[in-house]
Amino acid sequence: MNGFRVGKIFNINIHIDWSWLLIFGLVSWSLASSFGQMHADWSPLMQWGMALLAALLFFLSVLAHELAHSLVARAQGVPVRNITLFMFGGVSNIQKEPASPGNELLVAIVGPLTSFILGGLFLLLGTGGLAISNVTATNMNDLLAQIGPANTIFLWLGSVNILLGLFNLIPGFPLDGGRVVRSILWGITKDLKKATRWASWLGQAVAWLLIFAGMAMLFGAQIPILGSGFINGLWLIFIGWFLQNAAVQSYHRVVIQDILEDIPVKQLMNPNVPTTLANISVEDFVDNYLMQSDNRAFIVYDQDKMVGLITIEDVRKLPAESRSTTMVRDVMTPSEKMIVVAPEEDVTDAFDRLQMKDIRQLPVVAGNKIVGLLRRKDILRWLQFQSQAG
Repeated sequence: MNGFRVGKIFNINIHIDWSWLLIFGLVSWSLASSFGQMHADWSPLMQWGMALLAALLFFLSVLAHELAHSLVARAQGVPVRNITLFMFGGVSNIQKEPASPGNELLVAIVGPLTSFILGGLFLLLGTGGLAISNVTATNMNDLLAQIGPANTIFLWLGSVNILLGLFNLIPGFPLDGGRVVRSILWGITKDLKKATRWASWLGQAVAWLLIFAGMAMLFGAQIPILGSGFINGLWLIFIGWFLQNAAVQSYHRVVIQDILEDIPVKQLMNPNVPTTLANISVEDFVDNYLMQSDNRAFIVYDQDKMVGLITIEDVRKLPAESRSTTMVRDVMTPSEKMIVVAPEEDVTDAFDRLQMKDIRQLPVVAGNKIVGLLRRKDILRWLQFQSQAG
């Protein structure tokens, strides 16, 4: 993952992508400039302090928007891997599609509703503060000059949260508005794959409109609502490009789930389970096991008892100079910590588990016996075969 973990809220991991630092800096710089024009009496330190605080509160609002999606999804039994804040805002890594059109609609709409509620509360705080302060002005410039730091931040947060909610309601899948459209199409067609395909097409159309509008703005065109200017145009192109890619990837994910539906793990697992010994050195394991096969993972045995799993990733974490003196049992994943799957389990669920844990294989266990390995590469190879056959 390109970024770092900052904590956990409601047992959901919160990550920040490195690109978020760039946009946080740009938003802070833009706000500091705006606050300086509105409040000429503010010192540079005051301008930047308020700008940084406003930018932080804005991204906390984005986090609240994504948390609303995640909590509603989880309440419906849909696992949520994490929430990531990045250049274009935030994204909830929801691992499965909702079970019904109604569930999809609820998960989609709760985000914009959260933004609208936050926007209304901030505007209420800002306008209430103006009333308490007895601010009077004959024009907008006088009004802006008189409002204090708190009211300035509240009024800005109110307007930007409402804009965030409106932007997410654009009917471009996978934006919230596009998911609302998909839920309606799903309800009409009773076919999630078809509804996703149509919503994806709409999302790509909206994305290309944004890209073309951004290109026009680069050359000085004045676009209604969006305005003009090189920076605004470039930003719009980036948003359109991101939306186009996201629409295509979201459709591919649904296609994969559709292909894998009702396929049991035992059909795709590798029954020839590669094994190794716990009491040999990692160097011996590499030379005599890993290099002699195309397998990336081996079940570890100690006196005919399975004790763990060692993968090529485990080996790579160990310095080369330590491999001759380190035993396999010292770097393996112990059996009690292994993530396993049952032969009759649906491959779709197993594939989600592989992606959620970011691992390449799952031991297949029947009773207390390892009967195979479900490897990510075998699933991808089977998907490729099915797409070519189709």
